[in-house]
Amino acid sequence: MAEHEVEVEVVVIGAGQAGLSSAHHLSRSGFEPDREFVVLDADTGAGGAWRHRWPSLRIGGVHGIHDLPGLALEETDGARPASEVVSEYFARYEREFELPVRRPVAVRAVRRGPGDRLLVESGSDTWAARAVINATGTWTKPFLPHYPGQRTFTGRQLHVADYHDAAEFRGLRVAVVGGGISAVELLAEISEVAETTWVTRRPPVFGDDEFTPDRGRRAVAEVDRRVRAGLPPGSVVSVTGLPPTAAVERARERGVLDRNPMFERITPSGLRWADGGELPVDVILWATGFRAALDHLAPLGLREPGGGIRMDGTRVVAEPRLHLVGYGPSASTIGTNRAGRSAAREVRRLLAPALTAR
Repeated sequence: MAEHEVEVEVVVIGAGQAGLSSAHHLSRSGFEPDREFVVLDADTGAGGAWRHRWPSLRIGGVHGIHDLPGLALEETDGARPASEVVSEYFARYEREFELPVRRPVAVRAVRRGPGDRLLVESGSDTWAARAVINATGTWTKPFLPHYPGQRTFTGRQLHVADYHDAAEFRGLRVAVVGGGISAVELLAEISEVAETTWVTRRPPVFGDDEFTPDRGRRAVAEVDRRVRAGLPPGSVVSVTGLPPTAAVERARERGVLDRNPMFERITPSGLRWADGGELPVDVILWATGFRAALDHLAPLGLREPGGGIRMDGTRVVAEPRLHLVGYGPSASTIGTNRAGRSAAREVRRLLAPALTAR
């Protein structure tokens, strides 16, 4: 039970790129920080998901990071860890625009309250808001599939979210499971110090040309089609294929990206395929992606029969006071910036009568 309740016009949940972009545009559209809107972030410091990225991920090797609106990243040392660089950048952004970020505040539930209010509940406080922009991303909800025999495995299993450095796998036999960009990046890295095997459910699709804005728009349009139909969004990479970066090409040349089909079961000492073939491994690294961290929205009953949340742009069709930024077609750094602006504008229009009447 929350100890006290605070009334605000808008609550933004999450202070990663999606949340900071949304907060910036709320401020620019006339909402007063602290008194009219707040940003609630579960982390102890700035950086969003970036603060948890593995230390060996250098900012110079990051694919597709874009500036937040109104302030350039301007990092010149490409060898610095991305987690440090982006966390510093986000902290500077919060200070520069005086964004009302409160942390650590873990939102446990969002539910419909009296009148025109949505109640945003943490362990000790409740914010009664006329609109909510949810920007909680995916990093806190890694997806780990279940396979027969998984609990019998005597080696180590971990998800990409728990990965720190390739050095911990030196001299070991590592199976990397997953067909996305994280799998490829970590295969390239781990294969320098360990014996690696790549396993995917479907044959990976490599992009064979430059990722153009037009290709990006087509990919986003396909994800948008899915969320408008109430289906799970899927990923942009599933539409575009793996980007033909220099790191990907080097890994392909070394034979690291020779893919194996999905195994049938996990044994105490490794993997077994349907044809009876077995592979002993010491580590299974699940690069199997993430799901949208939306459990706190469950009291609103938003899921469609297809398993997704029906969207119209960033607005949730079943609850027009709620916007999802960084979900579906806006789940990219450049898409997130645009979605934050769109959500702030729509919230302003939604609340215009209430703001005028005060």
